[in-house]
Amino acid sequence: MEVLEEREWRARAQAHRARVDAWVNPHLERREQGRSHPVEDFLFTYYSHRPAKLRQWHPGAGVVLRNAADYGRDYRDTPDGATLDTAALMERRKKSVDWIAGLLAATASRPAFFGCFGLHEWAMVYRTPEVRHASWPLRLGPDGVAAVVEERGVRCSHFDAFRFFTPRARPLNALQPTRDGQKDLEQPGCLHANMDLYKWAYKLSPLVSGDLVADCFELARDVRTLDMRASPYDLRALGYEPVRIETPEGRADYARRQQEFAERARPLRDRLLAACEALRTAL
Repeated sequence: MEVLEEREWRARAQAHRARVDAWVNPHLERREQGRSHPVEDFLFTYYSHRPAKLRQWHPGAGVVLRNAADYGRDYRDTPDGATLDTAALMERRKKSVDWIAGLLAATASRPAFFGCFGLHEWAMVYRTPEVRHASWPLRLGPDGVAAVVEERGVRCSHFDAFRFFTPRARPLNALQPTRDGQKDLEQPGCLHANMDLYKWAYKLSPLVSGDLVADCFELARDVRTLDMRASPYDLRALGYEPVRIETPEGRADYARRQQEFAERARPLRDRLLAACEALRTAL
């Protein structure tokens, strides 16, 4: 058991809160004002982790916080300080931890694919009047979007992107992902698979540290920026220059950025997987 002195864990908790508040506070202000942002608000609306939960710092399993009595509902007090009741948590969450570990390991085992060019977002507005972000115009218009999708085709391996495809776009996808087959298709080049590291981190919380959850959030936030810059939406009024994947230069730019995100995601996936394995071994 690692023991953190009170001064140290309070400093880490305060630093975590300051880091997270830079993301959370603008979202809460927009929500109070009835405004929305298609990039910055996505992680708070698509994912189920509430801002208050993201703000809460946890040390992770196997750490004792000196002079931290009654630190939280999942903690137990010991003579040395408060620590997570890991055994009780794992009794409730073992199946979830096993499933997450299996998905992370399967994803990491595959070669990364960098040839999708973000066309999943285009497939979500393909030949439909119901546009998800209706407040923002399509750069090429509906006919232009359809022409790009039909010319390039779609190769999306991520079920939680594919399930938002329009009915007419789904048959155009080279793959037909399903929830049951998620472990068989996810690969480490996929923007959404790397964005979802945030989801797996907060689902493992508080068994993993708040620092790891925040690291995964930061990656997901940056990934979302590329996701929408490469989308068919025109977001220049918000300061987002498009990555024009309808051109050879734009596709090359997208693939380069996608590789950079895959490199950033690898150590985070490794840390999550290592945490899962440590929890499973400790049972």
